[in-house]
Amino acid sequence: MNKKQDDRTIILNNGEIAKATFPVVVSASRSTDIPAFYSDWFFERLRKGYSAWTNPFNGKKSYVSYEDTQFIVFWSKNPRPLLNHIDYLKEKGIGCYIQYTLNDYENEGLEQGVLRLKERIDTFKLLVAKLGMGAVVWRFDPLILTDKIDIDKLLRKIEHIGDQLQGYTEKLVFSFADILSYRKVKANLERNHINYIDWTKDQMLEFAEKLVHLNKAKGWNYILATCGESADLDGVVHNHCIDDRLMVRLGYKSKELMKFLGAEIIDTRQQSDLFAEIEPLEIPANAILLDNNRYAVINKNNKDKGQRIACGCMKSKDIGEYNTCPHLCEYCYANSSKESAIANWKCHKTNPWSETITGK
Repeated sequence: MNKKQDDRTIILNNGEIAKATFPVVVSASRSTDIPAFYSDWFFERLRKGYSAWTNPFNGKKSYVSYEDTQFIVFWSKNPRPLLNHIDYLKEKGIGCYIQYTLNDYENEGLEQGVLRLKERIDTFKLLVAKLGMGAVVWRFDPLILTDKIDIDKLLRKIEHIGDQLQGYTEKLVFSFADILSYRKVKANLERNHINYIDWTKDQMLEFAEKLVHLNKAKGWNYILATCGESADLDGVVHNHCIDDRLMVRLGYKSKELMKFLGAEIIDTRQQSDLFAEIEPLEIPANAILLDNNRYAVINKNNKDKGQRIACGCMKSKDIGEYNTCPHLCEYCYANSSKESAIANWKCHKTNPWSETITGK
């Protein structure tokens, strides 16, 4: 990593030389469900060392090299295919965790392309057994109000899943469907004849209060966190979905990752000279506790300034593309239409090892 980022190049499969970005942290992906549908493609590209990405705003093709990649954050509604690939990540020394969206809209038909809830819960547990506690984050996202779903019904759905995930996750992340602010979401819901209700501030406060009570009453003790929400809710924190603190906790053995994150690892016992008594160090309030009497502190602001103001994510490179998710959820923000997503999925299947996710 001696060259400046702008000067670095890669050799493509066809022998051509191209400029590329070299992310340390990869997001896979906010734009589509890579684990569910494109796991084999992604890990083949990881082995090849790079993939291509098309900018959704200007249509320009660019390249992403995985030479420096130390950590991957996966986003999925069905990450079961990752079970076939996690060992490869461990061999390469690449850390990961999964933002697992585990909703229950089965009866309302809002997510007709996802597996049955029981299968998805089983997958959650299998991934925790493989990756460890903390590496699979439960998301009930988004929270949608309709003429058939009110606040109490949402809470019953969360309770049903929360009971089964106790002991398998530490956190529940949620967001309120902001339908009126997202043209594609609004259009998709109306096209699919879903009678949505936009959340009011009072409804958000009511939901949060009841969820905090439920969390305590059930003894879950989950960390409750909102994604991309500006409102401060009692008993609820603002989430960092691309989370530098969690990366430190799970990937602190990577010196390259720690340097990139600005993380310093400190032993809680220090010795002033060879024969002195070993005394414990005072642990700061913002410390990230590790094993073997060690903790870490982050001495750098890693926030991604390119995201929404209310987003707490750190900087990463997302390698997915819009209009490619075949889950076809009725409220989708990433697909302009079901037809475009299906067309791109079919194109991918005709050329599954292409540089791009779409096979083009």
